[in-house]
Amino acid sequence: MKNSENKSNTRVRFAPSPTGTIHVGNLRTALFAWAYARNQKGTFIVRIEDTDQKRLDEDATKKIFETLDWAKMDVDEGVYLEKGEIKEKGNRGPYIQSKRLELYQKHAQKLIGEGKAYYCFCSPERLKEVREEQQSQKIPPMYDEKCRDLSPKEAKERIEAGEKFVIRMKVPKDEKIIFEDKVFGKIEVDSNTVDDQVLVKADGFPTYHLAVVVDDHLMEISHIFRGEEWVPSAPKHVLLYKFFNWKIPKFVHLPSVLGENKKKLSKRQGDVSVEKFMEKGYLPDALINFIALLGWNPKSNQEVMSREELIKNFSLNSLHKAGAIFNYKKLDWMNSQYIKKNNNKELLKLCKPYIKKYLAKNKLDWDDEKIIKIIKIEKDRIKRLSDITENMDSYLKEIDYDKELLKWKDMSNENLKEALEKDLKIISEINLDDPEKIQENILDKIGEARGEHLWPLRVALSGKEKSASPFELVWLLGKEESIKRIKNALEK
Repeated sequence: MKNSENKSNTRVRFAPSPTGTIHVGNLRTALFAWAYARNQKGTFIVRIEDTDQKRLDEDATKKIFETLDWAKMDVDEGVYLEKGEIKEKGNRGPYIQSKRLELYQKHAQKLIGEGKAYYCFCSPERLKEVREEQQSQKIPPMYDEKCRDLSPKEAKERIEAGEKFVIRMKVPKDEKIIFEDKVFGKIEVDSNTVDDQVLVKADGFPTYHLAVVVDDHLMEISHIFRGEEWVPSAPKHVLLYKFFNWKIPKFVHLPSVLGENKKKLSKRQGDVSVEKFMEKGYLPDALINFIALLGWNPKSNQEVMSREELIKNFSLNSLHKAGAIFNYKKLDWMNSQYIKKNNNKELLKLCKPYIKKYLAKNKLDWDDEKIIKIIKIEKDRIKRLSDITENMDSYLKEIDYDKELLKWKDMSNENLKEALEKDLKIISEINLDDPEKIQENILDKIGEARGEHLWPLRVALSGKEKSASPFELVWLLGKEESIKRIKNALEK
């Protein structure tokens, strides 16, 4: 699916922070950027934004790329994973922000020199007091501009004296900041409501706001895909582009992914980490298909679609403004559709980790013939790969159940005994080698009283109220085990 020929000027990026695993909202942002790049024959770039040093997770970067690889989103430029090693490719690097600190300092100093940014020496304690005072007066918390008009001479003296400082942008007063968003349309903001944002922190690292603007410009990003929670920050970025006299990329702010309570999806509402979906046995194509429909309308009633169809139909004009609800039942249904597309051998390979774990836990041996039969029976029933072991106790272990469960409706003990004895005779006589004829042979011999025979037979074989059909069960268990279980039922 990678488009290496006839590249367009479309350049999009996915820029995760290595502070944890990718959640479904991150993955959707990456997917929409990737799909648009592929649709436009453009370039998909991955950049690591690691300026928040306090929250860095050493393993997170590798996990990010393991997730992207699992999701089959190939990277054209930037950071990528090769044989377990983090690497970079492209001529606009480095693509890891902590390697670009000199660039940010250079641009921050340029803004200071032009009077578009200033040094701020306010302590965290003072800023906290100001914020609490504003909150008590029900005023939106903003920096009170105490250091905004310090002279260059005083600022220099205080820096040389060893005072700690940050660098803030100097937001112009009484202006209208206007920009266009591909999802939300024209947005207009009063500059008096925009805070003098910190651009460089006391540790010398840039904040997101400076770094993202510098990086997106130098990497020639044409479209910025990110969540709608960044809309309030966009005016600050627009100002920075204007301060530097740079062309402003097109903004694509994506509506939030919502939980079933219609609030933004969070860890409190369930496992939203993509890693958790992987562990539970969701297939990458199914999850990609599902999240593509969270906020995007393919302009058809088609729900299950290939990546090729997704790429072909993807359009910015079809993105929704409203948040999309993450429906777990629909995801399960969609995943089941993708599971059914696999033949039994492919499904065995996909389910093997779950089966091996189950067998090891229960100290059972692997039986190729029986496992393949289980796969064939469960294939149309499971919603996630991990579901494959749900009924294995019935198939591979001794079963126990209440005698009353064997009874069809209000049948008596005598009728139950007669039905099981007839079932035992039938199973003893018919050929179980041909799965296509098992049902036909059993039904021919049972006659009209199907419920009175099939219900006790199915419970005797599975020990459950709900299970595979008795025809599937006798085929799976084989004659010897089926007879043994029916005899056990007769002894209850």
